[in-house]
Amino acid sequence: MIASKAKSLSGVAAVPGDKSISHRSVLLGGLASGTTRISGLLEGEDVLNSLKASRMLGAIAGKEGDDWIIQGTGNGLLLEPEEAIDFGNSGTGCRLYMGLAGSYDFPVTFAGDASLSKRPMGRIVDPLKLMGTQLLDSREGCRLPITLCGPRVTAPIEYRVPMPSAQVKSAVLLAGLNAPGITTVVEPVMTRDHSEKMLAGFGAAIEVETKTDGTRFIRLEGQGNLAGQDIQVPSDPSSAAFPIVAALIVEGSDVTLPNILMNPTRTGLVTTLLEMGANIDISNERESGGERIADLRIRSSQLKGVTVPGERSASMIDEYPVLAVAAAFAGGETLMEDVGELRVKESDRLAAVGAGLKANGVSCEEGKDWLKVTGTPGGKGLGGAGSGNIAPVATHLDHRIAMSFLVMGLGAEKPVQIDDASPIATSFPEFTALMRELGAVLEPSNG
Repeated sequence: MIASKAKSLSGVAAVPGDKSISHRSVLLGGLASGTTRISGLLEGEDVLNSLKASRMLGAIAGKEGDDWIIQGTGNGLLLEPEEAIDFGNSGTGCRLYMGLAGSYDFPVTFAGDASLSKRPMGRIVDPLKLMGTQLLDSREGCRLPITLCGPRVTAPIEYRVPMPSAQVKSAVLLAGLNAPGITTVVEPVMTRDHSEKMLAGFGAAIEVETKTDGTRFIRLEGQGNLAGQDIQVPSDPSSAAFPIVAALIVEGSDVTLPNILMNPTRTGLVTTLLEMGANIDISNERESGGERIADLRIRSSQLKGVTVPGERSASMIDEYPVLAVAAAFAGGETLMEDVGELRVKESDRLAAVGAGLKANGVSCEEGKDWLKVTGTPGGKGLGGAGSGNIAPVATHLDHRIAMSFLVMGLGAEKPVQIDDASPIATSFPEFTALMRELGAVLEPSNG
């Protein structure tokens, strides 16, 4: 696909439902007793694979109008799947269900596509082993496909997460649902807390204690009853990141995005962009289902470079690729610290972003766990990947790399071509249509 310079972006755009909350609502709806009704569910490939996983473990799920209706099994009553559960490209779905089903006394095989199969899963398997789960089979380096088998009785543990990871925290808590007694996760750095909020909403006995140094102790009592819920999924801030940055870098833009999730563990990008001088109005702040939501109005802005502190990375880890694009249009240098986690995402995002920026004429430096971007205000001279002797941006089957560089092309002087737009469907299938409605110039490429 090729993105070309847009005249301006304007209008109101309904960003699809939050992916993190969609995964968790499907998973817990499939586990809880009774009926869960979900409105606003993100229907990307990743979440549809979670729906499939819940069905394979015994839940019944179907669509009524725009809502999804799930009849759950009841906590502790999952069924042994008849075949491997394939999560496609979804690291979140795979890791959460490893925690959920890996504590049961039957073998479960977890599989994924070529990209997901390169990603290490040891950080999930290690705490599960402490709870009694056996690793029956895996590829070298604890990579998919992986077969786990839980013990006859899962052991509750206290586990200190070695690095900030909402997925590791959530996997341990989900395994703890099947354990007698109290499972505790100790989190030195707070990560997105959707699992804690949603577990409480479904009726789990869970409490969170935050110490004066910020360390969080999350205690879950296992083997309790969970009851089906009605859930309204707010719009995904990680998906909203793309029209937000596009509106900032395309001159004359004025875009409104309603119902955006504003959970403090997810607002690192907005915080950073405001520091860079972004014109973002946050209005109509309210609460829904225990989560904060708001409407955002974004207008084109002259951005300036900043240093993004490492402690902010947990609240914006998925947004660094598109932040790097914003930084390419900012005056001065933008330094992103402590972002080594980007190397084990759907791709090595740090390397992919660095290569993509350089292919489009952006000056940047990349270290083991940092990225420095020197911007060009107005995008003068930027772009050009996929033209002349320059190859298109390599997306490495990574949806966020694909969307980030298409956003870049909307503001750059020269068009930007990416090698593969198909991964976008994993998280944001409406991306192309939504962006075109706002005025984006996105066209299929011939090669």
